[in-house]
Amino acid sequence: MIPARLLAVAALVMALLAVSGCSSTWGCSDTTAKRGRAAVKVRVEDVDGRYPGASAEIVDWRLEPHPQRPSAGDQVHFHYRFYGADEFNGPALDVCAVDKKRVALLCETVYSAEAFGPNGDNTGDSWLAVEHPAQVAGVLLIPNDQSYQSQTCEQDVKDGGGPHPPEPATLGDQL
Repeated sequence: MIPARLLAVAALVMALLAVSGCSSTWGCSDTTAKRGRAAVKVRVEDVDGRYPGASAEIVDWRLEPHPQRPSAGDQVHFHYRFYGADEFNGPALDVCAVDKKRVALLCETVYSAEAFGPNGDNTGDSWLAVEHPAQVAGVLLIPNDQSYQSQTCEQDVKDGGGPHPPEPATLGDQL
């Protein structure tokens, strides 16, 4: 039988280790959300796959020269809109120009806080300078909120870990 005093000391040591972070390597875990299906109109998904009530859509897109760099040729100019997004801490979504097989030609992240169109309608626009503009068949949003970027266990074993958005889409990804 273990003496009560020894059990009390062991419990105290374990508590100190837990508070100091020494034991967090036993409990720190990261999870990466699965990428949602890209579409022209999406419901925003948080890192747990839930819908916080916001949505977004690509309102229109076209190929045209950028007004500040017309000699660079055509680029993808697109307009987007967020619905139900908080203007200060709202979501951020990846948007990609895709070819006819839905392969990403170029992607970037758009932030609802930057969508401040006329009359507060949460619209914005941006440009994608794809290498071969003639291949662009559409512009799609990926529903996963990219605004939440917590530290990983690798970056901070003591305080990191938890759910993370999927890796951003890149050139060549099938959407």
